Amino acid sequence: MAAEPGARRLLNISSFWLCCLLLLGRRQPGAAAARSGSPPQSPGASIRTFTPFYFLVEPVDTLSIRGSSVILNCSAYSEPSPKIEWKKDGTFLNLVSDDRRQLLPDGSLFISNVVHSKHNKLDEGYYQCVATVESLGTIVSRTAKLTVAGLPRFVSQPEPSSAYAGNSAILNCDVNADLVPFVRWEQNRQPILLDDRVIKLSSGTLVISNVTEGDEGLYRCIVESGGPPKSSDEAELKVLPDPEVTSNLMFLKQPSSLVRVIGQSVVLPCVASGLPTPTVRWMKNEETLDTESSERLVLLAGGSLGISDITEDDAGTYFCIADNGNETIEAQAELTVQAQPEFLKQPANIYAHESMDIVFECEVTGKPTPTVKWVKNGDMVIPSDYFKIVKEHNLQVLGLVKSDEGFYQCIAENDVGNVQAGAQLIILEHDVAIPTLPPTSLTSATTDHLAPATTGPLPSAPRDVVASLVSTRFIKLTWRTPASDPHGDNLTYSVFYTKEGIARERVENTSRPGEMQVTVQNLMPATVYIFRVTAQNKHGSGESSAPLRVETQPEVQLPGPAPNIRAYTSSPTSITVTWETPLSGNGEIQNYKLYYMEKGTDKEQDVDVASLSYTINGLKKYTEYSFRVVAYNKHGPGVSTQDVAVRTLSDVPGAAPQNLSLEVRNSKSVMIHWQPPPPATQNGQITGYKIRYRKASRKSDVTETLVTGTQLSQLIEGLDRGTEYNFRVAALTINGTGPATDWLSAETFESDLDETRVPEVPSSLHVRPLVTSIVVSWTPPENQNIVVRGYAIGYGIGSPHAQTIKVDYKQRYYTIENLDPSSHYVITLKAFNNVGEGIPLYESAVTRPHTVPDPTPMMPPVGVQASILSHDTIRITWADNSLPKHQKITDSRYYTVRWKTNIPANTKYKNANATTLNYLVTGLKPNTLYEFSVMVTKGRRSSTWSMTAHGTTFELVPTSPPKDVTVVSKEGKPRTIIVNWQPPSEANGKITGYIIYYSTDVNAEIHDWVIEPVVGNRLTHQIQELTLDTPYYFKIQARNSKGMGPMSEAVQFRTPKASGSAGKGSRLPDLGSDYKPPMSGSNSPHGSPTSPLDSSILLVIIVSVGVITIVVVVIIAVFCTRRTTSHQKKKRAACKSVNGSHKYKGNSKDVNPPDLWIHHERLELKPIDKSPDPNPIMTDTPIPRNSQDITPVDNSMDSNIHQRRNSYRGHESEDSMSTLAGRRGMRPKMMMPFDSQPPQQSVRNTPSTDTMPASSSQTCCTDHQDPEGATSSSYLASSQEEDSGQSLPTAHVRPSHPLKSFAVPAIPPPGPPTYDPALPSTPLLSQQALNHHVHAVKTASIGTLGRSRPPMPVVVPSAPEVQETTRMLEDSESSYEPDELTKEMAHLEGLMKDLNAITTA
Repeated sequence: MAAEPGARRLLNISSFWLCCLLLLGRRQPGAAAARSGSPPQSPGASIRTFTPFYFLVEPVDTLSIRGSSVILNCSAYSEPSPKIEWKKDGTFLNLVSDDRRQLLPDGSLFISNVVHSKHNKLDEGYYQCVATVESLGTIVSRTAKLTVAGLPRFVSQPEPSSAYAGNSAILNCDVNADLVPFVRWEQNRQPILLDDRVIKLSSGTLVISNVTEGDEGLYRCIVESGGPPKSSDEAELKVLPDPEVTSNLMFLKQPSSLVRVIGQSVVLPCVASGLPTPTVRWMKNEETLDTESSERLVLLAGGSLGISDITEDDAGTYFCIADNGNETIEAQAELTVQAQPEFLKQPANIYAHESMDIVFECEVTGKPTPTVKWVKNGDMVIPSDYFKIVKEHNLQVLGLVKSDEGFYQCIAENDVGNVQAGAQLIILEHDVAIPTLPPTSLTSATTDHLAPATTGPLPSAPRDVVASLVSTRFIKLTWRTPASDPHGDNLTYSVFYTKEGIARERVENTSRPGEMQVTVQNLMPATVYIFRVTAQNKHGSGESSAPLRVETQPEVQLPGPAPNIRAYTSSPTSITVTWETPLSGNGEIQNYKLYYMEKGTDKEQDVDVASLSYTINGLKKYTEYSFRVVAYNKHGPGVSTQDVAVRTLSDVPGAAPQNLSLEVRNSKSVMIHWQPPPPATQNGQITGYKIRYRKASRKSDVTETLVTGTQLSQLIEGLDRGTEYNFRVAALTINGTGPATDWLSAETFESDLDETRVPEVPSSLHVRPLVTSIVVSWTPPENQNIVVRGYAIGYGIGSPHAQTIKVDYKQRYYTIENLDPSSHYVITLKAFNNVGEGIPLYESAVTRPHTVPDPTPMMPPVGVQASILSHDTIRITWADNSLPKHQKITDSRYYTVRWKTNIPANTKYKNANATTLNYLVTGLKPNTLYEFSVMVTKGRRSSTWSMTAHGTTFELVPTSPPKDVTVVSKEGKPRTIIVNWQPPSEANGKITGYIIYYSTDVNAEIHDWVIEPVVGNRLTHQIQELTLDTPYYFKIQARNSKGMGPMSEAVQFRTPKASGSAGKGSRLPDLGSDYKPPMSGSNSPHGSPTSPLDSSILLVIIVSVGVITIVVVVIIAVFCTRRTTSHQKKKRAACKSVNGSHKYKGNSKDVNPPDLWIHHERLELKPIDKSPDPNPIMTDTPIPRNSQDITPVDNSMDSNIHQRRNSYRGHESEDSMSTLAGRRGMRPKMMMPFDSQPPQQSVRNTPSTDTMPASSSQTCCTDHQDPEGATSSSYLASSQEEDSGQSLPTAHVRPSHPLKSFAVPAIPPPGPPTYDPALPSTPLLSQQALNHHVHAVKTASIGTLGRSRPPMPVVVPSAPEVQETTRMLEDSESSYEPDELTKEMAHLEGLMKDLNAITTA
């Protein structure tokens, strides 16, 4: 009973047809409208409210003195209470283990015993309060500057002077500006009370007006800044009687230009002397000031002008005019008024949905103009493609994602101060309406529909989303209404789009209900974007369409480089750049952009220029800059010029030499040492140094010494014994002398001390251990007659010789830092001079214990960006928020960069370390998407990996030829052949075309071969008018945007001898003697019949065909079951001899009973594999049961079937609907083994080109014609000239419930198929849809057979050909009883009765 399985298979096929007819008769008209989308979520979902979170008190700038205590106030409000932390100079303070700095309960910072010295300014700096609420966010306060008054130092001291009675007197005492509040005056060692006649200027100078005899005496100024008071020299003031003769009028103190802040007070000094006694008046901008009637202006002692509560109107030029009746003198000064930043408009809280665009508005004012920066949850917002600063101060966030939620702060800062204001962003779920009308911070493109949602059906996905217009910077999308709402007059639509590889999605809404097109603007050229569309009705947003992948066009018609670019210096701070109009402007040049960059930096700046030259001012002196110019036309920026470099002119040095030190050699000489000014301030080549020195008691007698060249020390000889001298040094360039250092004092020895021997042992040594430091103090040797030039301190664990530090001979204490806790250190102290070191003094100490907390993780790098440089190189850059603002790395941290590609999915990461904020990744694959992330490591602390950045390397020319090249003759046209091939394995980019070379001489030069170009990524081509019975050789070469790849190996093909025969290596398909043309009434691509047959006639025809089929099946079944075994073997041998000697790879055990229940909604086309075998036949290889075991059902028995499968599988995911069948413009045939298979498995088939003798096929086989199904719209965009026998898509069969639906074939057409044109589309650049299987499937059901609709990518497979079915019958070892056949026949009779009832009704 070997034939019984085959008979059962035929019966099942017949059952499938009858069931389809039953469904056709019972279809309900409204069945297609059952899909209404998922119901919306409850409209009453809770809406989160904004949480009050702000600072009650913020720290302010504070002046302190050394050794005192300071409180920086800070208090924040929130529910729950926030956690307060402090930053100093951008770095968080660890207050847990700090015994000097502690956090008060209200959040304020208390600093006890402020530390400040020349080399250790530990507490001075910028402080910022940081408040954090878990699960809510972080806000930061304004920054406050803590200034510690330095050590008292007199710039000038009072000098003996005299004044006539009634005149004014000046006693100078200039100190550091921060010490002025601590200056007081004494007369004859008694404090002076200040009044209207005696005042102290802002510099500390004392002014006495209307001098009387009681003002005579000794004056001195005293500075009290926490330490012991420091007094200046005493100076005597003598009051002279009136000589009753005139004396010249002169200024004792003239006003100087000042800068003050609004609200402060200022004193413009102006003191004149002469006989007769002068009077002083003031003018501003040529207007006399009335100091008597003004409340804010007052004339102080000596004629100085005081202004209180300064306003912006007080700025200007002030003139001090002194007049004594005989003569008049005047002086002037400029008063500049600055203003702290103030908010004109603060950011407002915002509700928004994901994918929206929002703008935080922030308007500020101030003088100088404030700069604005934005902070999110305490972290700086780095501008990018999605975070932009617009209108100078506003923050725009594009394409919101959930992680954008939090607190955003606008921080405005200028030279005077800084302020901050914040707002909260809450991102609601899409089913929660924004509770109020859209604020102005929502952009027009993302204003959402705010009507509250009601419960009801949601719309299904919009259909046929296409890019009807593609340009360089915009894309126009069109679509059709959802199937659930064919009219769609009340529907609105949202278009979501994002760059490929970017998770952040943006949205564009239609402008009115019913509109089915949107133009998306402001896109980047030559960039791939992913689009999807959703429809909204009054109940909410419905299903999303399948993603559509579109690439914008590259920029075209751009200007060329500007020729003859030149740069020359015009001053030490300016450079002029000139150029000419580009030769290829491609239209009118709108403007130019001049880029310039300082050499040695990577920060390029630019400026817009409308002319052909520009002068850049404000550059650094004697610094090399590079310049380049880019021309702009209406299309955008053109080609950049080459860089030109030029150096600004030199100038006098901008800073004094550094590290000035004095060494007293003996009683008559002092050695001076110094270092050059900082490189950035040298402003040219240093040609020498100028040394000035003087006796401290005679400041007017200054001696100068010139040192040429690069010498950094000088011995000054010929000095007086036991005398204090002041020294200062200034640097020289060819332009002149720069600023000098501060005066530094040294006193020569009273006598020449002994330096013929080493110093004696220091008289005492004391140590005070701390946790990580030890304070060492000592006293000098008792013998003061031996020169001591310094002290050497040695220390180490167990031995004092591990480290040695040398200090100045004047120093009496030192703090040894960076020690280990709980460790025993031995310390030694030795005095030394030029002879050597003296006897050491030893001491030991144990540092205090300290528990080191576990290192907290560092913050990961931010702003990771990938810049593609070439086909195998990408530069990765990032920023580190744990670094200072200037992003300079001063410690031993390093960064680890890792990268990988997602194809294949199990690719491992590669890593590399970097010590800068960028890294160059090389050795990558061309045209491949990589993802990158960065982490930072510092000591034992490491951060987590940063957010990933993605980059796709540039394309490269193909490095492998097209593969699987096959040549077959076209059926019925012996002079026409069809060349098929597969894309190169290493395409290295998008294939834009192929070139076919063919010749009759394989050894001919390649330029003698005939060339056939193929445009696009088609994989088949016809060549006509060839010579019969002639061998031809074919080669194929692929090309992409970068160029041509290598050629394939030559493939030989001989054309047929006559028009009725096939070419060598191929056979025409045997149609059999009973072949008839297809019947009329073929379906159009839309599924509607093209002939006007009545539906009742159609049913009669179908019923007739079914009855005939059943009769034939019954006859064959009875005939096959009664044959003898020997007769079966003879017939089987005869059939095998006729059909060829091929044997199946599978054995009879592999044939499983068929499953006829095929879910039509899960069919989807895939490209097929072409077999190069000249005599292919179908194999009976069973369909695998999982996706890893999928094997293409090929027509070849060759063992290389696995190689072809593997080489082609790499292309399965790329545009499966256009690779083969879609690009050939034909209706493909399909052969599908009806074996049940799990979801997402593919069955591939290729048409058999075997030519069977007619007698053979009549003897043991029956012809069966493949019915054709509805055709995908993908096919319509392809060529119409090739017939349907050359391409077969693969159907993905995903079975569901067996009674859910059937795939119904359309009636075969009478002739070659015709196709409707594709949907209206005028793309300027080709684009392709994404290969998302689930969303891309369009279904063909019985309900769609009777009405016109767009083409759908479904091809209903035909049954296996009879000769193949016979082989299955013969090879199957399964047995079926006659009772089963009887039951099956009874089942068919029941189906026939149902069918008769339908037709009768």
